[in-house]
Amino acid sequence: MSNCCGFLRFEQKPDGISVLRQAFGVKRQKRTLQSEIIEHSPMTKEKQVQQALAAQFPADRLKTRLIDLHAYSSDASFYTLVPQAIVFPVNIEEVQSLFKLARQHQISLTFRTGGTSLSGQAVTEGILVDLSRNWPLIKAEQQGSAVRVQPGITGSRVNFFLKQYKKKIGPDPASINAAMMGGILSNNSSGMCCGVVNNSYHTLKQVKFVLPNGEVFDTENRDDYKRFETTQPRLAAGILQLAKRVKDNPALTAKIRDKYKIKNTVGYSINAFLDYQHPLDILAHLLIGAEGTLAFIAEAVLNTIPDKPYKSTGLLFFASTTVACNAIPALRDSDAEALEFMDRAAIRSIEDQAGAPAFLKTLPANSAGILCEYQSDTAAGLQEKLTRAAQFLDSLPITYRTEFTTDEYLQASYWKLRKGMYPSVAAVRQKGTSAMLEDIAVPIQHLGNCVEDLQQLFIKYKYYDAIIFGHAKEGNLHFLVSQSIDTPEEVAVFGAFNDELAELVIKKYNGALKAEHGTGRQIAPYVETEWGTEGYAIMKELKTLIDPDNILNPGVIINPDKNCHLKNLKPLPVVEEEVDKCVECGYCEHKCPSRHFTLTPRQRIVLRRSLSRLQKAGDTHTYNSILKDYAYDGLDTCAVDGMCATECPVAINTGELVKRLRKENHSKTGNAIALQVAKNFGLVERLIKTGLRSGRLVNNVFGKKAMYKLTSGVRKIAPAFPLWPQQLTAPLTVKAQLPEQADVVYFVSCISRIMGRDMEKKESIVDVCRRLAEKANVRLLIPDNLTGTCCAQPFASKGFTPAYRVIVNKTIDTVWAWSQSGSLPIVLDITSCTHSLQTCRSYLSP
Repeated sequence: MSNCCGFLRFEQKPDGISVLRQAFGVKRQKRTLQSEIIEHSPMTKEKQVQQALAAQFPADRLKTRLIDLHAYSSDASFYTLVPQAIVFPVNIEEVQSLFKLARQHQISLTFRTGGTSLSGQAVTEGILVDLSRNWPLIKAEQQGSAVRVQPGITGSRVNFFLKQYKKKIGPDPASINAAMMGGILSNNSSGMCCGVVNNSYHTLKQVKFVLPNGEVFDTENRDDYKRFETTQPRLAAGILQLAKRVKDNPALTAKIRDKYKIKNTVGYSINAFLDYQHPLDILAHLLIGAEGTLAFIAEAVLNTIPDKPYKSTGLLFFASTTVACNAIPALRDSDAEALEFMDRAAIRSIEDQAGAPAFLKTLPANSAGILCEYQSDTAAGLQEKLTRAAQFLDSLPITYRTEFTTDEYLQASYWKLRKGMYPSVAAVRQKGTSAMLEDIAVPIQHLGNCVEDLQQLFIKYKYYDAIIFGHAKEGNLHFLVSQSIDTPEEVAVFGAFNDELAELVIKKYNGALKAEHGTGRQIAPYVETEWGTEGYAIMKELKTLIDPDNILNPGVIINPDKNCHLKNLKPLPVVEEEVDKCVECGYCEHKCPSRHFTLTPRQRIVLRRSLSRLQKAGDTHTYNSILKDYAYDGLDTCAVDGMCATECPVAINTGELVKRLRKENHSKTGNAIALQVAKNFGLVERLIKTGLRSGRLVNNVFGKKAMYKLTSGVRKIAPAFPLWPQQLTAPLTVKAQLPEQADVVYFVSCISRIMGRDMEKKESIVDVCRRLAEKANVRLLIPDNLTGTCCAQPFASKGFTPAYRVIVNKTIDTVWAWSQSGSLPIVLDITSCTHSLQTCRSYLSP
């Protein structure tokens, strides 16, 4: 922390380099020698790859700086690998060129979308291909009976689009707000309600993909079936041969049918060899759950399922986990759509979350809960289900239950608690330990016994803070343990635990070691244990057949290293109080304004931890490079609007960390100037408006680009001088509106007052709000003393706390008067201004 702030200060001083050397203990002579070695050494393979990528991709779609490589070194799993480059292709042709480049340079490609994967399948030491920015297609087919998607759109966005057709996609993972369709398909995601029947595999209708050799096929195009056989004869014949081996092996066939009665994402989806006949259809379904190791999925059409609009949700509690698990079959028979299990430790982790019922804290120590939901197409149908279910519920040993509710807000709060359980539970782990999330499935009749055995296993390995939760209706359990991985002995303990877990799940209960989170690196050593020698041999041959150069996500699913799951583990060192709870799940990223500009909230935290690890390892060169770039990427470009906290299950506001770091970097002079600006904000506002009007006048006289050219010239001499953008708008004259009887106070924000007039348009945002209010018969009160008022966000976001405190108190006093002592509601035209005033309480005077 102090190093970071010190670095930012030193950078601006003439003797900053010497001070920095002293701070890090780096001698001038040694530093010079290292620089000479770097300058005169042969070009590394990494640099060759980066240069080859730079020849094909523009700079804004290629990242090779150290800060970017480390920012992308983590996904939601407990693994970390630093890529050699991050590239953002926009079409299939660019993906084909990447395949060609990868073969030429013998470097791997890993495709990534939301980065919410939990088994280490979205990190790499090769080229990371990010699809989250440029592949956003959603298109309804057959009046919503199917939907066409590209990989870079979140599942929740697809479902929101499908609401107009009263449909949704089958997969419904807890991470659906952040998980994108590329990952949902590549991991064969399922989730809360979809069970086995409506997962990605079973709802796939058509798919367009690119093979590692660059060939493109689309199962929607009937001509591609014949073309596949004629242009890829070796591959087509090989797939049919593997299918024959499966079908000719009764034991393996029976095993496949049996294991896919429950959720199973271990290895490849070799049920495709039994479910389909044509090699192209077989391959298309093998890609689902292949975790990007066989081909690139460019587009897919999924059959949708009804989004039943009538739902009733309740919480049921039982005396113990065993009693709760034993109640699952009866609840399933009552036609419940979702049954989400939570043991007492899991419940404890969410007790303090917003929206959590107060009674959760009073539950006995051994209690367990089930979130139960019934759904129907009609209100009458739902009532009929509830009436029928009442008989089942009355017969169960329920110790406490909430009323079943149809209130959407309350339902959403229940589901938010459940969906955020993993990061919430991980957040309460002991600081400095890593969170290890496991994901198993067993036949439903064994669920209660399996839970008991798991709890005994936790005791044996001293995982006293372990918790269990999951989709109990499908016999799918998630459980989380946390431990330090700083020493080989600690890693060995985790390895022994995994070995015994595999023995328990696979051998004793004939279950799946991964139900829905994918194999990744975590379960790769156990694929053969789960599927047997022949099943595993078929999977290995499949990988070699399709990707003979092993360029697609190597080490994932098929990995000869039986200890790969114990390597590249991600420590979570203690860095800052504001963000230490973060488990890097990525739920926050789609809310961040700067996510496509510099960094996301998760990446800001990942880099703080990377800096800690690099400093501990003594890697001064990488540390210094990241620290220097973090000043702009990590601090200056954070909007600090708190939007990340709205999606974070544990309400981590990365902006609070950024504001504190900014605050600690301010000098006394800087704070004094900011304080004077705050105290005289009315004068400052008038001066800015005068300056803008003067600039517009110059542009009107000398041409539209006059101010831009003038300020650009000044910047060449004084880089800190502000640039006049060509898009800059003009000040707005806001006319007061003071009706005798008002309904709403319209607080025109300072940014709208100062820059709210677009010269190209007739109406300003104030004009639009006025017109909208007239249509709605709402009487607006627009105060006559707006000048000098501000939500104070500019001061808060920059870390000028004394100035922020002055202006926000002044504004609240004024707003209180406008609202007639709180009797009138207040509306603002900028969301972040609203948020700033809603969260300023701790800075207000009595």
